[in-house]
Amino acid sequence: MAKAIFLIAPLLVLGNVFFIHASFAPELIVDMAKIVMDNYCSPEKLVGMKEAIEAASSNTEILNIPDAETLAKILSAGFQTTVSDQRLTVSYEPNYVPVVPPKMPPLPPDQLISILQTSIKLDILEGNIGYLRIDHILGEEVADKVGHVLLDLVWNKILPTSGLIFDLRYTSSGDITGVSYIVSYFTAAEPTIHIDSIYDRPSNTTTKVLSMSTLLGERYYITKPLIILTSKNTKGIAEDVAYCLQNLKRATIVGEKTAGGSMKVDKIRVANSDFYISVPTAKSVNPITHSTWEVTGVTPDVEVNAEDALATAIKIVNLRAQVHAIIEGSATLIADNYAFEDIGANVAEKLKGLLANGEYSTVVSKESLEVKLSADLKTLSGDKSLKTTHNTPALPPMDYSPEMYIELIKVSFHTDIFENNIGYLRFDMFGDFEEVKAIAQIIVEHVWNKVVNTDAMIVDLRNNLGGPTTAIAGFCSYFFDADKQIVLDKLYNRPSGTITELRTLPELTGTRYGSKKSLIILTSGATAGAAEEFVYIMKKLGRAMIIGETTAGASHPPETFRVGETDIFLSIPTIHSDTTAGPAWEGAGIAPHIPVPADAALETAKGIFNKHFAGQKTTS
Repeated sequence: MAKAIFLIAPLLVLGNVFFIHASFAPELIVDMAKIVMDNYCSPEKLVGMKEAIEAASSNTEILNIPDAETLAKILSAGFQTTVSDQRLTVSYEPNYVPVVPPKMPPLPPDQLISILQTSIKLDILEGNIGYLRIDHILGEEVADKVGHVLLDLVWNKILPTSGLIFDLRYTSSGDITGVSYIVSYFTAAEPTIHIDSIYDRPSNTTTKVLSMSTLLGERYYITKPLIILTSKNTKGIAEDVAYCLQNLKRATIVGEKTAGGSMKVDKIRVANSDFYISVPTAKSVNPITHSTWEVTGVTPDVEVNAEDALATAIKIVNLRAQVHAIIEGSATLIADNYAFEDIGANVAEKLKGLLANGEYSTVVSKESLEVKLSADLKTLSGDKSLKTTHNTPALPPMDYSPEMYIELIKVSFHTDIFENNIGYLRFDMFGDFEEVKAIAQIIVEHVWNKVVNTDAMIVDLRNNLGGPTTAIAGFCSYFFDADKQIVLDKLYNRPSGTITELRTLPELTGTRYGSKKSLIILTSGATAGAAEEFVYIMKKLGRAMIIGETTAGASHPPETFRVGETDIFLSIPTIHSDTTAGPAWEGAGIAPHIPVPADAALETAKGIFNKHFAGQKTTS
């Protein structure tokens, strides 16, 4: 009962305020409510309306409204509030004459062409891009009559284009039977596609709208770009066309959110009065989204002002014209240069498969292409370093003074001496060999000499993200003796097909730490690239204990490759460590000897050393 009162309150408009000495019979409201109950396209929103009707019909007062038009406005507000639908409107129109759409009379061809040209605009833009503007969606009956003329006048000129921009920014009328025609020209003949479902409330029937297997003329090739332009004035059947093609992933919508109109709104006379109520009697339910564009509108894939939509669409079509070459070129670069040949070939093949399946047919900008390509490469390879990148020019060498170098080194390295003469060294990036070589003496004096005379050392690489690997051999050499040259690793370079041996260096700046004193390296899931190569070597050769987390499993520093003559660039790892004894560290990372959370690694290492030295003191 409470719900009935809530629903009828807006309709009776504050009850007693308008119910004294009324001018209109309460049956008027009852008749209107019954029309809504029997015809409104979303009956699930009418829960409680029956009680509202009963409450209205039991009221014997007479509506005291100044005039019929005022009553119509008040009742419109009541119905809209009750059902939460602004399309429900009541009007008072004593002179209303129902509009009957005129049937197309037989016309001579020249006159028919002239009429069609006023509602259809065709152009072939630069780059062989078709442009088609239709301001009214033709229905099946009209299409049957003018189909051959449209074929010669419009469609046959569109077919050879490389891409099509379909302009619906000014389309606010149309026939529902035209939806299947339009969608079918942009989809394959077989199998037929369930495009839309139209629920008609008065008949309580649902009609499946299917694509057509037979059409007059040829279809627009399904791999060609199709861009639909929309505006806030795009309404009704045009919205259905855009929504269907968007959700079939056959078209990209560019422009403004559409009006959010209706599939069908009927104006129904209330009994024998001069009041009419407009009711949405049918609705579209998309089989893919199980939702509708009605009321809410169609949200574009690329939202821009309507006046900018055409220029934006042209850019998208031009980009898509390059996509095939970009993906094919990317696949070739990866197959020819990726460090692990079998993985590179597999990634290249699968990338071409994604292209063939239309996975790249919906890119709308260079940025979206780069994002998708990077994501696909990571998924296909498992390698975070295989991705798109920017060709950032190298910065010119800086002319630092010795004082500036010293300050730079102080912020780049952190050293400490813990209990029992345990050295601590942390740095978060490896440098290039030539750059390090130039300042090696400064590093030795201000960093290395602080820890080289310790009895054990902790090297903290938990926050080391990598960098060049050219200085790895030199850094490793400090932890081995000078009397014997050791092969640290063998690096395979895929583009050149060469193998380079990393060996300890016979000569170093400063004093070696040597091979006898204990060394612990701290790692985390962030430890990557060159830092992983150092950890891998020291673990493989049994020179250090690793404590912390499994490393990132990144790669040797990648090279940058340009894709053809485009401005798309790929970051491709081209070098891998020696795999003759099994997988190295790329991809999988390096498991520590003692796995602990990264933030507990330092205390764990100190505890191990302190226990070791305490034992030595006890023994001595």
